Amino acid sequence: METKTESDVTKPEDAPVEAATDQASESQTAEQKRISTKEIIAHLAEKFPACFSIKGPAKPLKIGIFQELAEKLADDELVSKTRLRQALRHYTSSWRYLKAIKVGAHRVDVDGNQAAEIDQEQADYADKTLKESQEKFGNKNTKDNAGKSSYKGNKPANKGSLPARKPKDKAKFKTVKSSPRAQAKVAAKLKPVESSAVKVGQAVKVQLGNAPLDAVITEVSGDEVSVQLNSGMVVKTQIKNIFTE
Repeated sequence: METKTESDVTKPEDAPVEAATDQASESQTAEQKRISTKEIIAHLAEKFPACFSIKGPAKPLKIGIFQELAEKLADDELVSKTRLRQALRHYTSSWRYLKAIKVGAHRVDVDGNQAAEIDQEQADYADKTLKESQEKFGNKNTKDNAGKSSYKGNKPANKGSLPARKPKDKAKFKTVKSSPRAQAKVAAKLKPVESSAVKVGQAVKVQLGNAPLDAVITEVSGDEVSVQLNSGMVVKTQIKNIFTE
């Protein structure tokens, strides 16, 4: 008769242990989902106070800081790479952060050490992004207020109470867009990046709108690429939108 050793037999108490482990994993995942982006930013500010802040002036972040943070937070149960990327995008898109991108200011790493100095192009892009965001927010508030004040009961409000839109405003926004011919000339000078050649830390051009922007690749996941723009913003896009000169 074959004799079974203790290692060959599954102990009854093993099943509850495995089930408890699965439940703990599911509970941890649920806990991560419940944490908001603002709470993650507060968590980053607590762990890296020389780099992040939730009040007062913000410090420009080093280009490629996502990878450094991901390595340092590898054992952090609260912050996954996905949530970290979302938090960075939220943080670097805030008005407080964009106002900190000024010529001559230095970016910082996770320990607060000075990195590259911000140049005029980076400062101009941050200023443009800030103004567009403020105008969008202001226009939204104007529309919301107009919608609330357009009717009093069931009667329309006096049309004369709303300021007329000035024609010159339209002209101002038209000048922001480049002509199709100019866009074609810029695109013709760029070369698509082969999937096999894409790597973290590579300086590239990313096509997000009318004109390609300078960026550095921070993460590669299949056909998706995360890049950090010169303004400090982290953007997720496709490899097909990545080019080199």
